[in-house]
Amino acid sequence: MTQNHCKLSVNINKIATLRNSRGGNVPDLLKVAADVQKFGAQGITIHPRPDERHIRYQDARDLKSIVYTEYNIEGNPEKDFVDLVLDVKPTQVTLVPDAVDALTSNAGWDTVAHQDFLKEVIQEFHRNGIRTSIFVDPVLAMIEGAKATGTDRIELYTEAFAHEYGLGNRNGILPYTASAVLANELGLGINAGHDLSLDNIQFFNQNIPNLKEVSIGHALISESLYLGLENVVNMYLQKLK
Repeated sequence: MTQNHCKLSVNINKIATLRNSRGGNVPDLLKVAADVQKFGAQGITIHPRPDERHIRYQDARDLKSIVYTEYNIEGNPEKDFVDLVLDVKPTQVTLVPDAVDALTSNAGWDTVAHQDFLKEVIQEFHRNGIRTSIFVDPVLAMIEGAKATGTDRIELYTEAFAHEYGLGNRNGILPYTASAVLANELGLGINAGHDLSLDNIQFFNQNIPNLKEVSIGHALISESLYLGLENVVNMYLQKLK
């Protein structure tokens, strides 16, 4: 399998959730973002939602001056989100088809049914110099549909892989490998995220040719409660080598 040089982007939504649970500014989201980069992470990811239950839209703006690595903003491209991204101009925008009341992301785009919509949104981001990525399931038709939208990258939705891996089924990686091979053939960059952890990240990375970036939040922050944030960031970086 191709040797990867995969970047680690840390999703800091959970830090915002903890801060918001008590009000005030503890923990300090901006300091955590600065520290995570200092510890070696090559990117920061946020996923603001319309109800601002964790990341607030103002956080996205405040982080602009803090993030000097890759800045990735994820979300459903409704008007307020699109306006936010065009204002902040992050390195990358990842389009995720979240329902308003979704607890967390739970499906990739149907890139065939929504192709015209995605194409229009992506063109607007490209006009503003923002790299685009589309959240997709590991289904070959959806990879082909993504290519037709003009997106720069796809983000493979990895919950199914993580579930199967946890059950001891290593064959759960096969649809992801096949999707990555096709994406490479089509000239699409490959990102991945959702339920990746210290337990499964190395195996995933080793089986996805030319994986460019993983976005990890829930597991990384949870693991850091036991092992320490700096230590966990560097453990991920070692496994991604």
